[in-house]
Amino acid sequence: MSHINPDPEPERSTGLEPGGGVPPGETPPAESSLPEAGPRETHNPPTGWAKGPLTLILALVVLVAAFFLVYALVLIL
Repeated sequence: MSHINPDPEPERSTGLEPGGGVPPGETPPAESSLPEAGPRETHNPPTGWAKGPLTLILALVVLVAAFFLVYALVLIL
């Protein structure tokens, strides 16, 4: 893996003053927080929702809906 230096080279960068400063009105050279991307991770694919929590949430929704349906029927009758 080769390493790319993210620092600008003064000989090749336009607008740099001695010492690496940038005069007013000039756009500074681009910087990079990471010189290269990390390794590709293929061993941990996303799996989505687990069956247990999804079943629990759906059961809770059905119970709440049934409660409000029964409550509405009691108010009507």
